[in-house]
Amino acid sequence: MSDISASERGAGMCIWVDADACPNVIKDILFRAADRWQVRTTLVANRLLRVPPSSYLFARQVPAGFDVADNWIVQHAEIGDLVITADIPLAALIIEKQAHALNPRGEFYSPENIREKLAMRDFMESLRSSGIETGGPSALNQSDRQAFASQLDKFLNKYAMR
Repeated sequence: MSDISASERGAGMCIWVDADACPNVIKDILFRAADRWQVRTTLVANRLLRVPPSSYLFARQVPAGFDVADNWIVQHAEIGDLVITADIPLAALIIEKQAHALNPRGEFYSPENIREKLAMRDFMESLRSSGIETGGPSALNQSDRQAFASQLDKFLNKYAMR
């Protein structure tokens, strides 16, 4: 896996986006926030992504494969960075690195809630593997988008350097 450029890492905190499954509406919120707060934001996916022209937005394509994008994010995230992901195992690894993890519904993962979320994820996975249909998460709605935007703004207000 390739290293990131100095301009991509920059000084101060960075936002890393697990972009393969990130809803476009959440990406749009992140694009606006990156410019407004002048925070380097990198979308990581195993497919080509386009980001609006900005000195704060980057797209990183990684090779296809199971957890390749997640592993790349874990490798490059540093203490205090923010990772946007709905992937609970990725969030757990990010928390171990003393970085922050926020899901697209506006909920922060924390040392206090991540074990419970991992246990529930594993339980649901075992139900699915035994043939029980559990359904997926509900569609992202306006309330989720507002919660995400609000939590992101609070976080950036506290941690972003202008």
